[in-house]
Amino acid sequence: MDIQTKRIYEKAANRDGTRVLVDRVWPRGVSKEEAKLDEWMKEVAPSSNLRKWFDHKEERFEEFSEKYKSELKEKSELTQKLREMAKEKRLTLLYGAKDEKHNQAVVLKKYLENQ
Repeated sequence: MDIQTKRIYEKAANRDGTRVLVDRVWPRGVSKEEAKLDEWMKEVAPSSNLRKWFDHKEERFEEFSEKYKSELKEKSELTQKLREMAKEKRLTLLYGAKDEKHNQAVVLKKYLENQ
């Protein structure tokens, strides 16, 4: 499997392969045309309650990761679909967060690779 993460605010590239937005909320200031998405899979994103609790606070990231992985266990159809995409060609998980190391796409990538 070939999976990478990328901020949606970065320019789309051919090497991105399949581009999937994994945010529950559409990123501000990005048009659907600019996003060049293959799919918006908001259902695989953290629940609204978890997202609001995390609030992109780095000190909560470890606990956020564990809670999000628990949520992902109940979304096996979606995670399986993402794994299948990654087997066909590179999968780019897109996110809107400013922090490139502490966000749901990073957790999701590791989760998919370890299944």
